[in-house]
Amino acid sequence: MNIHGEYHESSAEPVTRSVGLSHLSIELGHLYPEDLAAGRTRLRELFEDTAPWEQAARRTVRIMGRRPRISTCFLVDDYFGNIPGPRELVPRILGAAEEAGVTIDYLAREAACAQVPVPDPGPGPGNGISPADMASALLVDEPVPGTLGVRPPARESGWLCNGSRGTPRDPVAAMDPASVWTPPLQSSARLHSIFVDVQLWDEKNGVRTWSCPMLAATWQLLRLGLLRDRGRAPVHAEPPPTPWPAEWRDMPAISRLRPTADPFCAYRTFSILSPRFLIVETAVRTILEQLCQDPDVVQQLERRSGDEGFPLPAELTDRVGYAFAGSSDTDPP
Repeated sequence: MNIHGEYHESSAEPVTRSVGLSHLSIELGHLYPEDLAAGRTRLRELFEDTAPWEQAARRTVRIMGRRPRISTCFLVDDYFGNIPGPRELVPRILGAAEEAGVTIDYLAREAACAQVPVPDPGPGPGNGISPADMASALLVDEPVPGTLGVRPPARESGWLCNGSRGTPRDPVAAMDPASVWTPPLQSSARLHSIFVDVQLWDEKNGVRTWSCPMLAATWQLLRLGLLRDRGRAPVHAEPPPTPWPAEWRDMPAISRLRPTADPFCAYRTFSILSPRFLIVETAVRTILEQLCQDPDVVQQLERRSGDEGFPLPAELTDRVGYAFAGSSDTDPP
């Protein structure tokens, strides 16, 4: 009998570390560069639209015998837009929020969803990590019955859908009346299909630019505490620098503005957004529906939420809530 054994140091296996968790993370808005540049009065109006929805979200959290842990956050678009630096913009945001009676616990950078530096990278190459790339690595394409698998995986193509795109049934000559159109089909349709095809990124000259839906999905995963890099959370909340720096790259990925705030990550998230973000968040949910979560992280969350008497829904998208309120202006050209 031949016996083969494999030996390795137990210390070489990454340990899945837990993170501090609130019961609810409330996002107080996501603004375009033109919103941020419109002045303090416009910002105050936006926060005034947000305030009643924040209070309503707080009332939905009920924990028997204890105070619910609730934190608020605000995401700054420093990835796509040319916006003023922190020295100019952060006081304007915080002042407008205070005037509207809204408190921001954490200020986050959208660019950090794409790439963050790592001061102590540990073993392995590189000195930075991409939370968006970590999230895309968890994607599992839905198998579409009756197809031949000609569509490449999302990880290769940069496109993810929730079913099959409509195509001609057979290759035929152009303008041939025998051509038969096959409609799109949603994989888990309820009575009728709603087909969604989401672009995750594009590349030019070898440089990848992540799409808004992919960054927004990564943002949700960070808030839910679901991403790990070799067992560690990829980003951590840090005290903001003083004075405010001139450049966003000199700001932490997540700044803890209130030292006594409840944890940034949470069992559930709630985002208060303009209706113009509906199409983006539809894409976000399409992405979240096709993620294979880290089983160690899932077990940690289930155990901790169960111990607190705050059970989590089995479906990831059921932990993500929204209020679409305020200005319904369409996306700028």
